Amino acid sequence: MTTPPLLSPPARHPALPTLRQSLVALLITLQLSWVLSALSSGPFLSVLLRIGFIGALLLLTYTAGGALGWRPLPRLLAVVLVAPVATLAIFVLTEHIPARRELVLGYIMLAILSVVVGTLVTLAALRVERRAKERAARLREERERDTLERELTAARLRLLQAQIEPHFLFNTLANIAALVEAKSDNAGPVLRHLIAYLKAAMPRLNDADATLDTELQLVRAYLELMHMRMPDRLRFSVRVAPELNSLPFPAMALLTLVENAVRHGIDPSLEGGRIEVGGKADASGRVSLWVGDSGQGMSESAQPGTGLANVRTRLQAFYGPGARLDLHEETPHGVHVELTFTPRSAT
Repeated sequence: MTTPPLLSPPARHPALPTLRQSLVALLITLQLSWVLSALSSGPFLSVLLRIGFIGALLLLTYTAGGALGWRPLPRLLAVVLVAPVATLAIFVLTEHIPARRELVLGYIMLAILSVVVGTLVTLAALRVERRAKERAARLREERERDTLERELTAARLRLLQAQIEPHFLFNTLANIAALVEAKSDNAGPVLRHLIAYLKAAMPRLNDADATLDTELQLVRAYLELMHMRMPDRLRFSVRVAPELNSLPFPAMALLTLVENAVRHGIDPSLEGGRIEVGGKADASGRVSLWVGDSGQGMSESAQPGTGLANVRTRLQAFYGPGARLDLHEETPHGVHVELTFTPRSAT
């Protein structure tokens, strides 16, 4: 529901002073009037009216110059020129002509005082205004930089994910080809499960709101498929703390590690091995996820490929530079890959 126009606050005209400027001018006027009234022994109200008139004209001159887009020097010169003119105007309006000599000298002194005080106050106001503009420009640059960084991060995530998805799909199709060439009795069931798996996985490949729970569903489905392909050589377990299920997580990242463990660890090994997927959070909220296998080890896969590099880059783009991917060899053989990061909700 929109606010009715009659209830909307009126917009301030750019040539009119702000409330803060008006209050500062009023405070200076009161102080000067009190001092001049004490020095001249004149009525305070009379002095206040004269100083107030001059101060109001100087303030309007300053704000009008800002509304017209004048640079600081022309605005300062305008205030300096208006000060004696405003003093002359109040003299003409309040005094009879011809006036006494001492009265004329008093107005000359008032004009000089108006020029001096107006110059000092204008310089101070221009300095405050310049600092405010610099602060606003700095905040605007920070907002623009944050926006660009978010857009760059999103673009990097999309690019890296686009590189990972074909990698996974091509490897899966290679597994199908191996089953068909071997004329395995499991070829039919594996193919049916693979079709069902891909139907479930495809909508999630570009899911920006993916969670660890959806990722674990894909991991379990993939390991079930690989277990059907080599039931005597692959065993696996997936044990992740339930409280981590709703954690935002980059899609396909953990699956890439599991797929690497099958491809480089279990497949080349005659004895096969076991894959363990786990995860927990420590007392500080930092999360650890790991994929370990007891397969062939790092002897023939010591150089991490693009899959691991992409997972590391995506993890840091998703959770910040503090996210880590560590890879080391298991004893007596195998590879352990661990992801550690602080969830976005805690950063």
